[in-house]
Amino acid sequence: MCADGFSPFSQSGRSYSIWSVVVTPYNLSPDICMTTPYMFLTCIIPGPSNPKNKIDVYLQLLIDELRTLWDGVRTYDISMRQNFLMRAALMWKVNDFPALGMLSGWSTHGVLSFPVCMDQLRATHLKHGGKASWFDCHLDSCLSIMCFGKTVVREKW
Repeated sequence: MCADGFSPFSQSGRSYSIWSVVVTPYNLSPDICMTTPYMFLTCIIPGPSNPKNKIDVYLQLLIDELRTLWDGVRTYDISMRQNFLMRAALMWKVNDFPALGMLSGWSTHGVLSFPVCMDQLRATHLKHGGKASWFDCHLDSCLSIMCFGKTVVREKW
């Protein structure tokens, strides 16, 4: 699942936002997996601004469909000429950091904005702007990294 938003009228000064949600099946060969016929636009969210914490309302039909596919749907296989129980799962999502905050509900602003490292990451505040900065501190302070569902502990650099 890929989700991202953009402002189509950025040059004219009009405030407007469009968010798209695209789903791609990954059980195809790599050369056709990411081609246009196999990228399904499942949701378009228009509005004067981004959907923020109301994005789950727009995604509810997709969530219901994915739950149904998780339980299984009777499907006909034309090559085998028989029915089978097809199941599907959402493997991962691809998005930028602001979309991560909206889709996961995690705050991507402030000191604890990295969902993996959380409080193990020492952010510094910029002297004049006061904003949180993680420049060159990630390797020094993040002791555990999530790697394919397993916690990998490493020594401090």
